[in-house]
Amino acid sequence: MLPYSVLAQPAATERPAVEAGWILERIARPAPVSTSFLEVRDSPMLKAPLRVSGEYQRPDDATLVREVQSPYRETTTIRGDQATIAREGRAPRRFKLTRAPELAALQASFGALLGGDRVALERHYTVRSQGVRERWILTMAPKDAALAARVREVALYGRGAELRCIETRPVDGEIQRTLLATAARAATPAHDGAALAALCHGEANAAAAPGGGRNG
Repeated sequence: MLPYSVLAQPAATERPAVEAGWILERIARPAPVSTSFLEVRDSPMLKAPLRVSGEYQRPDDATLVREVQSPYRETTTIRGDQATIAREGRAPRRFKLTRAPELAALQASFGALLGGDRVALERHYTVRSQGVRERWILTMAPKDAALAARVREVALYGRGAELRCIETRPVDGEIQRTLLATAARAATPAHDGAALAALCHGEANAAAAPGGGRNG
């Protein structure tokens, strides 16, 4: 019989919990950088989730561009404390970010995430991490009262050095998911809301189309 001290030791395959600092170091990307996205908006008013696809661009450290390519064309440019929204067939709209706390938070959080700046991120959010390095979640609760009245928290899902999905959890209403990079490209019209959520969360069965398995 093995001694108790041996039996009490953790299994050799047990993986340590991931730390927020490790995640931020791995997902940092210096400007210029761009990534494709698929935003999924669910609502009881819709028969199926609305899918908005396009590309996030960060041409320099002070600028964030969100370019929607489908089902309509719209470009939101955030630079400093100003935002410009240009939609096809309409005159551009310009306004200060103080009028749109969600956009201000988007600029601050993306800048801090891509810069790997934990201090800047924690200036705006309470940050906690869970999971392991191969599959992690970074949760951010806003400190700004105006934003916290609308958004309870934002959860980032990833694997290793890849940020795959951003899940925005509002105080009221439905969760909004933004799939990024390989997760966005893996989504197909056959994926329903549950399958897209599984893809966001990195679940193993997400690659299979609903109602069936993988071929071959």
